[in-house]
Amino acid sequence: MEFKGIGASSGIAIAKVYKLQHPDLTVTKTTVEDTAAELAKFDAAIAKAEGELAKIRENALASMGEEKAAIFDAHITMLNDPELMSGVRSKVQGESVNAAFALNEVANMFIMMFEAMDNEYMRERAADIKDVTARVLAHLLGKFIPDLTLINEPVVIVAEDLTPSDTAQLNRQFVKGFATNIGGRTSHSAIMARSLEIPAVVGLSNILESVEGNEAIVLDGTSGEVIVNPSADVVAAYEAKADAFAKRKEQLKLLKDAESVTADGHHVELVANIGTPNDVEGVIANGGEGVGLYRTEFLYMDSSTAPTEDEQFAAYKQVLESMGAGKPVVVRTLDIGGDKKLPYLPLPHEENPFLGYRAIRMCIGDHQEIFRTQLRALLRASVYGDLKIMFPMITTVNEFVEAKAMLLEEDAKLREAGVAVSDSYEVGMMMEVPAAAVLAPQFAKVSDFFSIGTNDLIGYTMAADRMNEKVSYLYQPYNPSILTLVKMIIDASHAEGKWTGMCGEMAGDLTAVPLLVGLGLDEFSMSATSVLSVRELVRGLNMSEMKEMAEKALQMATAEEVVALVEETLAK
Repeated sequence: MEFKGIGASSGIAIAKVYKLQHPDLTVTKTTVEDTAAELAKFDAAIAKAEGELAKIRENALASMGEEKAAIFDAHITMLNDPELMSGVRSKVQGESVNAAFALNEVANMFIMMFEAMDNEYMRERAADIKDVTARVLAHLLGKFIPDLTLINEPVVIVAEDLTPSDTAQLNRQFVKGFATNIGGRTSHSAIMARSLEIPAVVGLSNILESVEGNEAIVLDGTSGEVIVNPSADVVAAYEAKADAFAKRKEQLKLLKDAESVTADGHHVELVANIGTPNDVEGVIANGGEGVGLYRTEFLYMDSSTAPTEDEQFAAYKQVLESMGAGKPVVVRTLDIGGDKKLPYLPLPHEENPFLGYRAIRMCIGDHQEIFRTQLRALLRASVYGDLKIMFPMITTVNEFVEAKAMLLEEDAKLREAGVAVSDSYEVGMMMEVPAAAVLAPQFAKVSDFFSIGTNDLIGYTMAADRMNEKVSYLYQPYNPSILTLVKMIIDASHAEGKWTGMCGEMAGDLTAVPLLVGLGLDEFSMSATSVLSVRELVRGLNMSEMKEMAEKALQMATAEEVVALVEETLAK
């Protein structure tokens, strides 16, 4: 049997199937006479779950380091989250229902809220809530949770999905890879697989139902291919692939400190996207030259109350100091609202949150104090490194001017109060709205830099939601219309002596990179694990040839023609 999914973590795995099936946690509603006893039962289940998570954190710390172990600090915190757990207690007391039912109801409400968000990373955070609450629920129901630490022979885990707790228990000595029915490249399981350097394929739809335990399996985490009960010839072919992959990995490590420069001497900057200060470790380990996108909304999502100025300052300072002198850090201000709800931030229901009250629209609108608090924290941190502040979802020049004016007001207040603020920080904007791209020449006169958010720019330009399978074919990064907008943005910034970066998925796409080099993109921001392969590609390119190729691509009619052009050019 052959399956095709999403390659989430590169590499080849050849072993036998370990079917991971979690217990049935179906809940029934019952009336409780003694609510105090029921709450005591609930507290005991939380205590057991907390003890287990503490052990899992220790395993994660030993196998994956502090960065990934911190996920379980967040899980333990979630066990005591007032919004989540007090909601359960209130339901038990107020409605005289069993704790398992109350927990299931409250957890599902939070899970649905996160899964409805348009940001893929935030949607995947629903997995955290599922993981934590399922653990407590299992204890309430007296069900057994599989212990992956007991695996003592080479296996490929096949599951519906892997929770963060599951992946933290994986022993690389025996777990050679995993394949799941659901998930994407930004799911926790995928992220942690890349951290562990375990091959993984996700989004396989029905592999769990199609295999039996102990069957032979081959998994290619690069191509997304999975073969169950392969022939001897297929196994031999994949063993050769595995050897080649291992050799290539060692070769890429040699480029960690190499320059990101084309064969004819054109330099580009290869930086990485991060979500938390702990992610900096991966940027440095993979030779990233800076941070091209720090998604600060996770500071707000990880708390039941708005993060204070001091809490934000500490996070920004940590990132800047960790990267070090001369390593730029581009921090995106709060990109939330409408589709991404916070328990402490009341926002109106919207029919189309993708085009609604979000990001900078919210920050210069009804929630200026939240915005100003973030700006003060950023300004205070600016003296600790090369800070670049970036506003998201800018559509009009007036929006940018108004946001920057607020920043400068807070700058003046801090200086007047004797607080040190850098004189060299830059203030730029995300280019993700087509209207802004068309007005790039005017924006370039007021903005210090642009960073192209291709995930949204492509979606808005093509009028297509890439998460909608019916129209996902329209999500075309190589479409000449998208390349034309990218070219307009880059040219406008260069005409004013400014620079343009890119922080969408396209920046780490090995087919797109040659085109982007030819279009003159200055900075490429991607997942940290993509940096070395992109650097290798860049060092083999010729800037003058890429420029000629890009000019041809702009004249083409379809994305398919552009891809064929890139393949033909690189094959020469």
